Amino acid sequence: MRRSDDAPKRATNLSLNAKVLDAARELGMNLSQTVDELLAAEVQRRYWQRWNEDNREAIEAYNIRIERDGLPLAKYRSFAQGK
Repeated sequence: MRRSDDAPKRATNLSLNAKVLDAARELGMNLSQTVDELLAAEVQRRYWQRWNEDNREAIEAYNIRIERDGLPLAKYRSFAQGK
């Protein structure tokens, strides 16, 4: 997923729970920053959730192949030989 840290901001309207909004303002929270960070995290979570669902068959086939045949370069993995 592409990073969007440097993307321009765009004004939008939101409908939020009035009590939560009042409490957030009372606590001096930056609403735009908080919503932006939480939304970015949720977008990333859903992106990877969808990616995993879309690629489930390929991942399962790969795991079956590795379980059956082992890793192609396993003999060169000195850190995994119990030293």
